[in-house]
Order: sequence, then structure tokens, then C-alpha cells
Amino acid sequence: MLDRMTDRSTSHDRDEARRREARETLDKLRERDTVAGSAFVRAARRAAGHFAGTDAVGADGAVDPVELWGRRIGRALSLLAVIALSIYLYLTYLR
Repeated sequence: MLDRMTDRSTSHDRDEARRREARETLDKLRERDTVAGSAFVRAARRAAGHFAGTDAVGADGAVDPVELWGRRIGRALSLLAVIALSIYLYLTYLR
């Protein structure tokens, strides 16, 4: 009988800890914007940073303008190639 009471109290403690953790997580999410909106905004910012070449910073913190513009041009051309390929495949196979 004593074992059942001990099991019940530890089970209750675990449930209570999980409940507290869930509440804290929900409070953190409420402090931000909506989950879908903030995920979309983060993805859009990452994409904008990617195409702007913000990762072209060297090890010493300096930015080489040639490398920066090379990345920007290369990424823009790759985006145009994906769009052109998508249009070509649509017109060839789905039309």
C-alpha cells in the first residue's frame, strides 16, 4: 500500500512538472507573433539575407566587394534558371 502512494506522488510530481513546462512554453509562444506568421517572417528574412549575400563576410570581418557581388549575381542567376526551368517543364509536360 505504501508503494502505491509513493508511485502516485511521483507520478503526480512528474505530471505537474510537465504541466509547468508546457505552460512556460505556451507563454513564450504567446510573447512572439503567431507561430505561422513568425515562421514565415523568419524564412523570408533568411531568403532575403541569402540573396543579398550577407554571408560573404571574411574570417577577419572584412567584406570583399567582388565576392559579395559575385554571390549576389550567382544567386540571382540561379533563381532565374529555376524559374525558367519550371516554366519550360510546365509548358512541355503539363500543358
